[in-house]
Amino acid sequence: MSKKPIGLPVEPQSNRREVADCIIRAFETLDIAEICQAIGAATRLHNVSDIAKKAGIERPSVYRAFSGKKTFPNLNTVLNVLDAMGFQLQVRVRRGRTRKASAFGALPSCRKPN
Repeated sequence: MSKKPIGLPVEPQSNRREVADCIIRAFETLDIAEICQAIGAATRLHNVSDIAKKAGIERPSVYRAFSGKKTFPNLNTVLNVLDAMGFQLQVRVRRGRTRKASAFGALPSCRKPN
């Protein structure tokens, strides 16, 4: 995990691509506090009440979940808030790193249907 803050260059005039890039950089750190801070910074560019309503959670919960302090949101909250802002979480294969194929054999829910 990264100990150095990534900085959040998200400002009111930031476009959606810049906001997405900031969140992506936070995910690359693998630091949950950084990820929460980046998503929190993005939520503050929107009407937080609207984000909370679309995400199906209370407005104070949005602030608390994405403050980057003490408590962290569950995955459902992260996905719902990202969706409410018009973003989606995407999984990609990391470049330059490979895993043994047998490591994935224990994931029955990820197997292709017959």
